Amino acid sequence: MLTETQNTQTLNLHEMSSLDIVEMMNDEDATISISVKKALPEIAKSVDLIAECLNSGGRLFYVGAGTSGRMGVMDAVECVPTFGTSPEMIQGIMAGGGNATVIAKEDAEDHRDDGYEALREKEITSKDVVIGISASGKTPFVLAALSCARDHKAATIGIACNVPSPILDQVDVPIGISVGPEILTGSTRLKAGTAQKMVLNMLSTASMVKLGKVFQNLMVDVKPKNQKLIQRAQKIIMQVGEVDLESASKMLLESGNDVKIAIVMARFGYGVETAKQKLINANGFLNRVLENPQN
Repeated sequence: MLTETQNTQTLNLHEMSSLDIVEMMNDEDATISISVKKALPEIAKSVDLIAECLNSGGRLFYVGAGTSGRMGVMDAVECVPTFGTSPEMIQGIMAGGGNATVIAKEDAEDHRDDGYEALREKEITSKDVVIGISASGKTPFVLAALSCARDHKAATIGIACNVPSPILDQVDVPIGISVGPEILTGSTRLKAGTAQKMVLNMLSTASMVKLGKVFQNLMVDVKPKNQKLIQRAQKIIMQVGEVDLESASKMLLESGNDVKIAIVMARFGYGVETAKQKLINANGFLNRVLENPQN
């Protein structure tokens, strides 16, 4: 595995100055986007698969161990406030359970039965899509979870930083990101973790765009749960709804903190229920309502 081999550029890491170390890390990190770019066709194919599953009432599961698992959990959690998804729609499954996100349980990744059972407990179905994340590409917990997904006819995607690797041979869409040796041998929280984060950003963000949770480049399904997000929501309503701050604040409150409903109310003078129905008719796509408000 390349991720476990020594990087010939950093054999004297212990002798480097602080500036030399961080310059070397920065140089190595600069290669990651190039590696990710090579996998863009597979990433785009994965986006379409995810959007299709979610649009059909399915769920998205990220499965991983260690850094890979934490990346998946983080991305799943962030989708709730950013895109207004339910916690059930996008879920992260971590080897070792939820506590392993903050307390390392390194041996948890070796327990194949736990991986299979963790996904089986979710009552996985053919509507769902499962993304296995593994820097090595051979993590037993993740491979077993993907086996469970296949047994239940769910769609599967694999992300690995070693090419070739077992995980890439066992999924519907393989995403191989070959990042090469880490500057600290085997420390896949570095380049491999960064590559995984980049890919997950693309998968979730692009999928949410496909589901109508973005208008222009604005997060119109944001959940305004704190002052920063309330102000962001008001600004979006002002901009797209073409109203002043006072009106935007009022409509946001009347809509039950639903930005898209408030925008439709602002643009066309509809009441809450009418605006809500217009969005239902448009399957939640704000642009469709703005383009054809009579539907």
